[in-house]
Amino acid sequence: MPSAIAIKQVPGKPGKVYYPLEKIAIPTPSPKENEVVVSITAAALNHRDLFIRQHLYPGTTFAVPLLADGCGVVTCTGSSLSAQKWLHKRVVLNPGVGWKDHPEGPEDPKGYQIMGGTKYNPLGTLAEVVCIDASELEEAPGYLSDVEAAALPLTGLTAWRALVSKSGNAMPGRNILVTGIGGGVALMALLFGVKMGCNVYVTSGSEEKIKKAVQLGAKGGVNYKEEGWEKKLIAILPKDRKYLDAIIDGAGGDVVSKGTRLLKAGGVISIYGMTISPKMDFLMGAVLKNIDVKGSTMGSRKEFSDMVEFVSKHNLKPVVSRVAQGLDVPAIDGLFEDMKHAAQFGKLVVKIPLKQDNKL
Repeated sequence: MPSAIAIKQVPGKPGKVYYPLEKIAIPTPSPKENEVVVSITAAALNHRDLFIRQHLYPGTTFAVPLLADGCGVVTCTGSSLSAQKWLHKRVVLNPGVGWKDHPEGPEDPKGYQIMGGTKYNPLGTLAEVVCIDASELEEAPGYLSDVEAAALPLTGLTAWRALVSKSGNAMPGRNILVTGIGGGVALMALLFGVKMGCNVYVTSGSEEKIKKAVQLGAKGGVNYKEEGWEKKLIAILPKDRKYLDAIIDGAGGDVVSKGTRLLKAGGVISIYGMTISPKMDFLMGAVLKNIDVKGSTMGSRKEFSDMVEFVSKHNLKPVVSRVAQGLDVPAIDGLFEDMKHAAQFGKLVVKIPLKQDNKL
């Protein structure tokens, strides 16, 4: 039977518990008419996976393979032509289902069902195989390695919706601030913004991460741990545009109070996560400046397709921080430690060797 990594239940309250990883056996899949079996070659972590281990994510459950980011090779298909056309192709998986193309949100009454570690979707990419509907695949960009391709789906989709669909400012000459540079979504937002001609600025608590962001095309950055970092940011903005058009944020906390001082009237704060605080004040200053605060979570199947097409067209490469080899619990735990301490710059990826009987 194929293997996967899931979380093991132990006593503890949400936010206090840290569920251990365990290797489990999963059923050998038998694809239905329009399904394919993907032999996973690489899978990547996201912050939601850390939240799942802390029981801070909706629907956290056990015996469901973790992770939503994956790349692999289609090794078996159902009988339909739309499934069979994928045989032997290297693919990336759409990280969730239930959202086709509506700009506002998922059409499915059940909402958007993301893969990995919850009761809402039984699939996860930290597994040797995944059986999935053929409509949820995109061909992996040929110039990317398996590890780089696995780093793309969820972070690329989240960044695409936050910057392109929600901020309305993904265009040449606009000043965009991406907070917390170093995480996968923030880095993809940086890469997208630079390629679209935006002036992208970043914040981080690490000078080294700011320097790396500049090497990737950021116009500059400031250390949010320093007193008065907002003034330092304004000082490095273009002389003829001393304001931000949009902020792409994954932290929450005081982003509205800080952002109100930096944004133009009618500026946008596009928030895809709240890693600092699950609550956030909306202040009168933001009202008076007509600031829009927009929540942005994941994205539709159409946005996923648009994102992969853009990445392929412009030869963009997701940034990879570190790779663990195989479904090895201690090695994967090490990646989670990197995430817990915000030590990564880029994606944390698990490379999964193809079993001999799964190879083409």
